[in-house]
Amino acid sequence: MTDGKNIDDKKLIGLLKKTGVIMEGHFLLTSGRHSGLFLQCSQLLQYPEYTGQVCSMMAEPFKNENIETVIGPAMGGVILSYEVARFLGARALFAEPADGKMILRRGFQINKGEKVLVVEDAVSTGGSVQKVLDLLSNLGADIAGISIMIDRTSGRLDLGVPTRALLSMDIASFDPDSCPLCSKGIALQKPKG
Repeated sequence: MTDGKNIDDKKLIGLLKKTGVIMEGHFLLTSGRHSGLFLQCSQLLQYPEYTGQVCSMMAEPFKNENIETVIGPAMGGVILSYEVARFLGARALFAEPADGKMILRRGFQINKGEKVLVVEDAVSTGGSVQKVLDLLSNLGADIAGISIMIDRTSGRLDLGVPTRALLSMDIASFDPDSCPLCSKGIALQKPKG
């Protein structure tokens, strides 16, 4: 697993568990629902070697697309965009939230027709990625696609551009009143708290 290519799902899941990305237990989600799995993608980013391996895999499907710029939404996409861009020989940017949309700050610019790849750590609804796509469309960028570390929709998300996910998962969540984990007496954790 030195170049990050041809890793199977089992090895990738093992790496993501080892680095604390995939957590098992009983978790309170931001939505108020409960789940037996929680993804904390930022845990991977504290390990540069593993982050590089994962980003190499994220870049691989787009290596022949002549990508000029890689962009991700802050915060999850900041380091990922940098590392994926490094593998593609491209420029790295990140978009930041402002007034319900994503914008470029810090003097970042994208030229009309510039070929851009969007990256994200995980998607559930695709809301942040869609805001980046809207930004790019408004700037006249040529959107090459989206590269995602983990697709929580198990492939059901369609944002209208080529999308590649390293891992697709269908993560069940439960209403607190009918949560089987609660009925088993498993302690509820608040991983974002």
